[in-house]
Amino acid sequence: MKKILFIGSRLYDDVAYHADSLGIESILTESNENAPNLDLPTKYYIVPRGFDEPMKIAIEEDVDAIIPLIGIDPPLIDVARMKEKIEKEHNIPVMASGVNAVAIASDKIKTKEFFKSIGLDVPEAKVLNKVDFEDENSFISKLGFNFPIVLKQGEGQGGKDICIATEYSQVEEYFSNFESALIEEFIEGAEVSIEVICWDGKYVPLAPVYKGDTNLEGIHPISRLRSGPCDFENYGNEDIRQIAKKIAIGLKCEGTFDIDLIYSREKNTIYAIEINTRPSGTRYLSYACTGFSPLNLLIDLAVGECDLDNLESKLQSNYALEIPIGDYEGPAPNVPVKEYINGKFIVHGPKGYQRVTITAKSREETYKIAKELTGNDYS
Repeated sequence: MKKILFIGSRLYDDVAYHADSLGIESILTESNENAPNLDLPTKYYIVPRGFDEPMKIAIEEDVDAIIPLIGIDPPLIDVARMKEKIEKEHNIPVMASGVNAVAIASDKIKTKEFFKSIGLDVPEAKVLNKVDFEDENSFISKLGFNFPIVLKQGEGQGGKDICIATEYSQVEEYFSNFESALIEEFIEGAEVSIEVICWDGKYVPLAPVYKGDTNLEGIHPISRLRSGPCDFENYGNEDIRQIAKKIAIGLKCEGTFDIDLIYSREKNTIYAIEINTRPSGTRYLSYACTGFSPLNLLIDLAVGECDLDNLESKLQSNYALEIPIGDYEGPAPNVPVKEYINGKFIVHGPKGYQRVTITAKSREETYKIAKELTGNDYS
């Protein structure tokens, strides 16, 4: 029997059914004794924060692999350091990216430099300090491009510390809280994410998903309808997948990661924006479009049940739609609720912020299911 250590319980319900169906002995470590899903693995350990104890347990339990189920950025560099140590000293594979990839992805300035180094288009940008300008004229002169603009910090996720400014007063307010900022031109266009599965020097991009158009109000993509795949008139599904693969090869990522892009219809250009070396918020859409769960694929890779050379030909071409619904009150999802097994939809997310992701063979069928589930016509 194969044995896998999973780090973090919050996302474990995504993979519990699949791990059980493969007969895997699942061991989970978690720092919060009140965390969800602790009843799902074969056994679990409550451990201090950090990765020393999970690494010790992995060695003592003689696991075949470690899968970090961590959906936030700050711990990722420590995961990467653990990966390099335990793989080198104990030959236990960790299904996550290494230090170099995480260091680049977690720093927006380094990410931008990386994109440029492999020949990708990025929004025009400049780093400015508070002391670099005194008024609007000097600010525009130093910046070199005009409003609207996007102000960011070097680190952060989920829209944290990001401001879309249309006038100088917003810049002044932003710099009242920060000493410096990465400032980008605002790109009007379609927001796109695409996940890539990576292992042992092989890379398979999944389906690009459409998260809505950029907006000056700064509405987060999780509050919008999202769909996939997102073929555009002049940029097809395969074009976007090849951009993602180029990034994966250049960064040498491992495990699963996703890339954020913006497609400018006006300029017919794809702009590379961000890299996230962790499970993606669009993973249910990736699953719905391709028939393969990114997190389940990590398990398959860890136990030798997946060959990335053959995965490409097995990817399905489904249509997917994801709807924010707050609290879902429609028909009960099929059991298990986090799997599209003879089913058409998954409900996910915490109460009050739930989403339903629907899959079907055509756009028309997908929107028909959406109307049946919610009573609303989204087409």
